[in-house]
Amino acid sequence: MQKVRIDGTDIAYEEAGSGETVVLVHAGCADRRMWQEQFAALSERYRVIRYDWRGRGASGDAVGSFAHHRDLLALMDRLQVRRAAVVGASDGGRIALDALLTAPHRFRALGLIAAGLSGHQWPASLVDRARRQVHSLVPSERLRHYQQGAAERIEPGDLDAVAEAEAELLVAGPDRTRAVLPPRVWELAVAMDRLTRERMWGGPRFTEQQLCPPAKERLAEVAVPTLVVAGLADAPEILAASALLAEGIPGARRLDLPDTGHLPPVERPQLVTAALTDFLATTMPW
Repeated sequence: MQKVRIDGTDIAYEEAGSGETVVLVHAGCADRRMWQEQFAALSERYRVIRYDWRGRGASGDAVGSFAHHRDLLALMDRLQVRRAAVVGASDGGRIALDALLTAPHRFRALGLIAAGLSGHQWPASLVDRARRQVHSLVPSERLRHYQQGAAERIEPGDLDAVAEAEAELLVAGPDRTRAVLPPRVWELAVAMDRLTRERMWGGPRFTEQQLCPPAKERLAEVAVPTLVVAGLADAPEILAASALLAEGIPGARRLDLPDTGHLPPVERPQLVTAALTDFLATTMPW
């Protein structure tokens, strides 16, 4: 692991391989570890970079006002990446798409896995499900203090409970239980979610700058080959967002993975790696 300083914050990253560049952007409930299989396999053909968002994983705290998509572009600048294929999962897909719309000439291809998109209003059903199955596990007053960064101490039991519940809801999916996930998938999902929650609750407050106009209004502007991947056991509201992306981005390819939740690169690493390998071979021959 190495670090590069971007606007006063150390961003942790790893790179391997050589040739055309592929950048992997992790999900909001995860960190760069989610790409282990893809990072190793794709580096046999490409220069592959994976990194932790500002305020996540091994990167420095998110402080003040910043934009994740501008961090992505700045990282490419620091690492002398003129143009790349970028693959983002979940909220990492939102970041990748926003970066493309900000600097389209920097992108050769785009991969969106269970991705969100800026400007999209998540239905109340998704928010209510998270509140019932995850947030309700922590006493409301304590949760409020955590979310405001006002807690003097974070209870380890709260972190454990929320990480396990969120991993079950997202990675397994709303209609499956943790029992369907192999132990390696479950353990990694919980570990990443726990660290993410600890950083969010214990770190300084910040403001994330939003893309304007947002991506939802600009999908027709995407002019690079795009692959949209969805796990069919994911939340229906997230599947609907994948459909918006696949239908709104000109020429986008869609790949649906049965019996797969919100983190296909972790749960179905070989299938995702094969799909990305085939997709990249058509856009960045090696």
